[in-house]
Amino acid sequence: MKKKNWFTFAAVAIALTTTLAGCGSGNSPSNESTPPSSASPSASDTAAASPSEGASPAGKTFENPELDVAVFQGGYGREFWDSAAEAFMQDYPGTKINITASPKIGELIRPKIVAGNPPDFMYISGSDNTPLVNGLIKDKALLDLTEVFEELTPEGAPLKDKILDGVLNSRATSPYDDGKVYLAPYNFGVMGLWYNKALFEAKGITPPKTWDDFFAANAAAKENGRALLTYQGIYPGYLEEMIVPAIYAAGGQEALKQFFDYDPEFWKSDTFKQVWGLMEKIATEDNALMTGTVALNHTQSQTAFLQGKAMFIPNGSWFEDEMKDAPREDGFSFGYLGVPSFGADKPVSALTNVETVVIPAKAKNPELAKEFLKYLYTDKIVQLNGDKAKAVMAVKGAPDLVKAYITETTYNVYKAADDGMIAVNGAFKPVAKGSKFNPSDEVYKPFSSIMSKQMTLDQYAEKLYKVYSEIQKELEAAGAQ
Repeated sequence: MKKKNWFTFAAVAIALTTTLAGCGSGNSPSNESTPPSSASPSASDTAAASPSEGASPAGKTFENPELDVAVFQGGYGREFWDSAAEAFMQDYPGTKINITASPKIGELIRPKIVAGNPPDFMYISGSDNTPLVNGLIKDKALLDLTEVFEELTPEGAPLKDKILDGVLNSRATSPYDDGKVYLAPYNFGVMGLWYNKALFEAKGITPPKTWDDFFAANAAAKENGRALLTYQGIYPGYLEEMIVPAIYAAGGQEALKQFFDYDPEFWKSDTFKQVWGLMEKIATEDNALMTGTVALNHTQSQTAFLQGKAMFIPNGSWFEDEMKDAPREDGFSFGYLGVPSFGADKPVSALTNVETVVIPAKAKNPELAKEFLKYLYTDKIVQLNGDKAKAVMAVKGAPDLVKAYITETTYNVYKAADDGMIAVNGAFKPVAKGSKFNPSDEVYKPFSSIMSKQMTLDQYAEKLYKVYSEIQKELEAAGAQ
């Protein structure tokens, strides 16, 4: 199931010159570690193959050579972190890295954080754990990492130039909108609409590039005995994968800012009417929404799609792996579309997300933690992450570095952006501490009523106008305290 507390990032939408992917650690129901590949190089083999990459600077020593690292053990497993620690210790002789990994890592380390003795470095993910990081953000208890990304790499360019464009000035990494980085990017994901590539090729169906093309494809859907669309009905948050890119396509960055920063006037805007009008059309047009969709969970709707009951479904880069054992129609092949545009002269887009790692402000060994962070972005470790975690970091060129370790489908999803796809990013502004509102739930949960035609768009807009107004009041009150 898709993890609903992953960090998406707010930034001007950008055309990806290099696309990146990974099966989100919390996106898959499985918390088992990825088994190592017998044909894959070990950390020591990789280090030996490229001794200069990531090597310890001559004479560099640390007053405290021991580092405590806490990581979420989910779909990515823990093998990557163990291997990265081993490689670091080899390249930085005399250092020692202690890895603590658990699916319940937040629960495990919370007492240490409360006691003022947090781990030095943390990768916290999974819906049960991310509230811990959200709390650290609200309490401004994370170390400022801006200078790390200003430092020069061995190639002579700032480290920030190696990170995927748009990430470091996004809300996922710069949560206070002050241009400073507090959360460092880790693995990267891409979302959008999926289809059966084999069917489209066999029937000569062209993947839609505009919303007009999308609805026109309903005719082909009928001819092939399926509905136009299904989605993960009882988890309507998946629809953000269509909605957020459509908001940008209709109203640009200004509209995204209105939406994510709780401007009540968004719900009276032409952008709202245009984007939510798409959802209303899917709900009301004959054969557009697969019968029963609203009552299905993610596995049921995704299986129905694989079995040929719907032409399209929203999902992310974890889709193929999550459903690897699910039944499907003969010859099925994963095809990734992205999100259609509003005009033939406009590019297809995609919602993107990035997971992050952090260093607590009270870490006892911040200098070694920052050195370990920089080390993670070396080509050797990016490749090791692909090998052990089967994931792709938010680093330029990463897809090609890990191509040997990911599936052809996964690789193709992220390389699709090379054709000019627009990456659209967004995250809700943090609400006031103690707020009664969960913005994502307020926006997406009512979709069940919209799609089942029990709520009109006017009723929905009126409800959200009030919600946004109250959130703004809470923020203003909190700011005055």
